[in-house]
Amino acid sequence: QVQLVESGGGSVQAGGSLRLSCAAYGYSYSNYCMGWFRQAPGKEREGVAIINSHGTRTYADSVKGRFIISQDPAKNTLYLQMNSLKPEDTAVYYCAAKTTGLCNLGLGFPYWGQGTQVTVSS
Repeated sequence: QVQLVESGGGSVQAGGSLRLSCAAYGYSYSNYCMGWFRQAPGKEREGVAIINSHGTRTYADSVKGRFIISQDPAKNTLYLQMNSLKPEDTAVYYCAAKTTGLCNLGLGFPYWGQGTQVTVSS
């Protein structure tokens, strides 16, 4: 049973930083794709950043240069360092994982966390 548990959300002023963590339980594969997605009120869920088992990273244009996705395989943990936060980054952030298929910012992931709220005030 795969379980993804996010943490690290909170409230911050514009220009501030937060680091999200996603601990993966029951999930350990040599080939995988993991990522961060977000959903703002009244909007569709969108991809933010993904990383595959080779370390290849892809970012949404809206977060390039500000967010960094990383992983610690020894801890089975995924991270998202968010810098220079803007009010439009306010959303519930979700961690997701898969072992097959294309590794891209689409929503075709079978495993999802419960989400963590990030609120950025101006």
